[in-house]
Amino acid sequence: MQGKKVVEDEKVLLFSLSAHVPEHNFYRQLKQQLNLDFLYELTQPYYGRCGQQSIDPVVFLKLCLVGYLENITSDRKLIEHCSLRLDLLYFLDYQLDEPLPWHSTVSRTRQLYPEALFESLFDQVFRLCVEKGMVAGHQHAIDSAPIKANASMDSLLLKQPTETLEMHLVVNAPTTNGPSQNTTRKPEQFVSAPEHQLRKLEKHQDHLRETPKGLGGHHEKARLVSNKTHYSPADPDARISVKPGKARQLNYHCSLAVDTATGVISHVQADFADGRDSQYLPAITCRLQRRLLDNDLHLAELLADGGYSNGSNYAFLEQRKITGWIPVFGQYKPEIAGFPYDQQADHFTCLAGKVLAFKTYDTNAEGGLLKIYRATYQDCKQCSLKPTCVPKSQCRQITRTAYDPEYRRALARQQSRKGKRMKRLRHSTVEPVFGSLIQHYGLRKIGVRGKAGAHKVMLLAACAFNLKKYLKFKPVKVVSQAIALQKEQESAFIRYSFALTKQFST
Repeated sequence: MQGKKVVEDEKVLLFSLSAHVPEHNFYRQLKQQLNLDFLYELTQPYYGRCGQQSIDPVVFLKLCLVGYLENITSDRKLIEHCSLRLDLLYFLDYQLDEPLPWHSTVSRTRQLYPEALFESLFDQVFRLCVEKGMVAGHQHAIDSAPIKANASMDSLLLKQPTETLEMHLVVNAPTTNGPSQNTTRKPEQFVSAPEHQLRKLEKHQDHLRETPKGLGGHHEKARLVSNKTHYSPADPDARISVKPGKARQLNYHCSLAVDTATGVISHVQADFADGRDSQYLPAITCRLQRRLLDNDLHLAELLADGGYSNGSNYAFLEQRKITGWIPVFGQYKPEIAGFPYDQQADHFTCLAGKVLAFKTYDTNAEGGLLKIYRATYQDCKQCSLKPTCVPKSQCRQITRTAYDPEYRRALARQQSRKGKRMKRLRHSTVEPVFGSLIQHYGLRKIGVRGKAGAHKVMLLAACAFNLKKYLKFKPVKVVSQAIALQKEQESAFIRYSFALTKQFST
């Protein structure tokens, strides 16, 4: 007789999630080893004493971690995904018939909590990795990458001159005719710019349109955008940046520090995308050192690429007794042809044997400290080489960086055998971590808006990465084969070895 299953809804369902989630399951092991009860005390000041109960802070952060572990950046899809997985329900302490939090609650709670709370979570996960022996601490590699912001280049607006800002806000003031109208306005600093910059932009655009060979310059929608003259009304913190081989877009700047022992992320931060890597190095180093000292670790070596090359950065690392393996990049040259440098006397000597002594300090357009060396007027006036040396100036002048000794030491480290090995180590340490975060941990695009929100996203992605590495890590047990000898046996062995050495030498 052919059978046919009859489906009937049970009024009472007796089901145990713990019995159906295997012991080797990732989220079961994570639940056993990750204790987030400290979050209750940290989040208490952000709630009142009465009213409707909020989402459990531990459940909220577990949901966020699941999103980056599963590479899901949409809160709506995250709730739907968790409701279909037994192991995720067990990890979140929810039953089969218990509804999960509403997706908008997750978004509002993410905005409610400050960055310091997510920093505390990252510190807790990093501490677990240290206790398990995954972090050596003395050697770290840093790198950065642009992460796409949740804003479009097509929505960029031109900043208004400061003098006409009030008129612009009055004309474009939002209406309040209906409840669906947005009555919020971005702060003034995002819609104003100096008038001379706007005039310079307009003049440059007119020049592009008049140029016959200007590609796209004659198009009616052609325009030149810049962070100085344009802003995004959707996300004013996003900045226009470009990476070789990629299109110009609105990004955030993600800086990452990775321990070279097992590849654990030791620091991550979000910055504006229009800044250089070199200007963020001091802040990264200070925060990294503070986190390592809290875990009784000492930073001794820092590995980075040429984007972090800067004389002030070299001096900063040497003051903190950190060896910086950063290749010298830019226009620096250790020697000037025809002008040997005397390091002890701090002066140059020209081909005619005249001295170019140190005169004063100066700064360049980027704020870098410079040293000016100049020959005397009488020496250059009476020199037969003046027509070929300085035909249009009264005397010869040499401008050098004030951090020349630091540059020379960095260049010597770069050209050494260990420097080449450190470069390969940096490539194999931090760059694969960045690739994993972008491809598998939700950092392909920042789904929230604002620099603070981007920082929270990066911290959660780094926590998810470290937790997965933490659960997969297995300490290597070293078996010692040393044999303890008694004192008499040890002395007899030494005498026997000395006799053999004497016999072979004779």
